Amino acid sequence: MARANAARWKAVADWANQRGGAFRQTRDARGFQIEQPRGALGALRIEWAPSQRSYIEGHELRMRCEMGFNSDLQMMVLARALMERLEKAVFEAYTDTLKTRVDTDTPEEMRWLVMFAKLKNYPHRLVKERFGALGVNQEVVSAWLEAGLSELLIQASQDLLPEERPFVLMVLRGNVYLRVAMAEPTLPEIQNLVKLLETACREAQRVNLRLADGGPWPTTTSVAWQSQPPH
Repeated sequence: MARANAARWKAVADWANQRGGAFRQTRDARGFQIEQPRGALGALRIEWAPSQRSYIEGHELRMRCEMGFNSDLQMMVLARALMERLEKAVFEAYTDTLKTRVDTDTPEEMRWLVMFAKLKNYPHRLVKERFGALGVNQEVVSAWLEAGLSELLIQASQDLLPEERPFVLMVLRGNVYLRVAMAEPTLPEIQNLVKLLETACREAQRVNLRLADGGPWPTTTSVAWQSQPPH
């Protein structure tokens, strides 16, 4: 099985090697990992494996780019259909008579729907139609979505990220994360998603530098997600 999958993923492995990354199959041969050392952006990790999230069935592609941002920089863009589905799940968790709050092991993308207000002013109408966005500060999130990132999201919504495909892009713990449902990995999809991630990193870097130069950081110290009703 491992040998068969090695041939199946040869194009992806060759692409990873060309970028200076290291490709390897997972031990169970049900997925693969790519580790790329720090370059113009941060160190990049790409994994295709069984999903770690209940809202994604089957396999997923997940990426992490280590950027070293201020830890207070917290932003998220996700497929609007997924956002609405997660909001419903969060609401049900709050109204369940046996649960008074969202569990601490609930993924950040669900907890953030309670912690942060959703973005109201999007740079582009098409982005608002297909994606939801939120974060610790709406002006910061809007700035992140300016220019390049919005343009790529609009392009991706036409084919790469159809409406019902679960997709999440987050800035968290100083890093940028991407997670998307992917039943079968293809090199063009991976390449386009890496391009989207790298654009998100550069735009977040721009926002990070602007905030670092402009004074104090917005924080959520006065807002505990456990005590807030879902938006």
